Amino acid sequence: MTNLNAVDPAAVAQDAHLESADVVIGKTTIIFRRFLRNKTAVAGLAIFLALTVFSFIGGFFTQWDKETIDPFNIGMPPSADHYLGTSQAGIDLYAMTVEGTRISILIGLVVGLASVLIAAVYGCTMAYFGGKVDKVMLFILEALIMMPALLVVAVATSGGGAGLKRDLPSWLLLIIVLLVFSWMGTARLIRSMSMSLMQRDFVKAAQYMGVPPRRIVWRHLVPNIGSLLILDITRGVTAAILAEVAFSFIGIGIKVPDVSLGVLIGQATSQVQTFPWMFWVPLTVMFLLTGSLAMMNDGLRDAFDPSSTSSGRAKKAKARKTTAEKKAA
Repeated sequence: MTNLNAVDPAAVAQDAHLESADVVIGKTTIIFRRFLRNKTAVAGLAIFLALTVFSFIGGFFTQWDKETIDPFNIGMPPSADHYLGTSQAGIDLYAMTVEGTRISILIGLVVGLASVLIAAVYGCTMAYFGGKVDKVMLFILEALIMMPALLVVAVATSGGGAGLKRDLPSWLLLIIVLLVFSWMGTARLIRSMSMSLMQRDFVKAAQYMGVPPRRIVWRHLVPNIGSLLILDITRGVTAAILAEVAFSFIGIGIKVPDVSLGVLIGQATSQVQTFPWMFWVPLTVMFLLTGSLAMMNDGLRDAFDPSSTSSGRAKKAKARKTTAEKKAA
């Protein structure tokens, strides 16, 4: 006689596997789900990606470029031939906006990513070695923080940097100067967080096992401050774009013939009443860029917040059958 109450171990194991697979959610999945549930953050990401795509392929939709002059349309408002109008020199504003957006995004991405990477390596190295190494590196860090960034940018991009300017385009020179001054604050914060991580058991165990310092920094310290680094990347990209606009606006950033959003805004400020499209178009693009990055930063901050409930609840399978039901069937 068959015992209907007998339990099949294989079926029980399968049910346990299904239940655990439905309930357990990986950390990356939770963060990604939280981000996608934030409609504002998703909208910011879409705007930023759209502007990035526009900056790289927008030039294929017009016959004009940032250097060609149209002598028959000088200082003209938007029209069928010139989608966003022309400047007082007869240059197509659409072509200049495409070029300026690409340069500004490139500066923001390079400076934002590279500065966080430098800060992570520098800050974690200070925390790991400590002692005299930490004191020397901290002295260098504080000395760099005290340097006047505005004065260095002015000297590097004007007459004092004439020899260097002949070899490098102005936007690349600005990237180098911004990199020198953009990572110190983040490095000091990373140092403080990494010093607390150095007291954790998993780091001490790695040290006792003879794991090389470089491996401990990359495998144990950097991943545990990953949320801070990701947030600092979005903040760094925003800060770099605003710095480029500010420096170019006052004439010490990117120089003509190179074009950026700051250059376009600076050139049109004195003629905003005469050629309003020359001012409002690049200003709108700048607001969209920085605003979308701020929206993404808020969404990422909420996604990394452990107390956030935006990830939803794990759903169990509705059609799961017990072992007895399977045997009865």
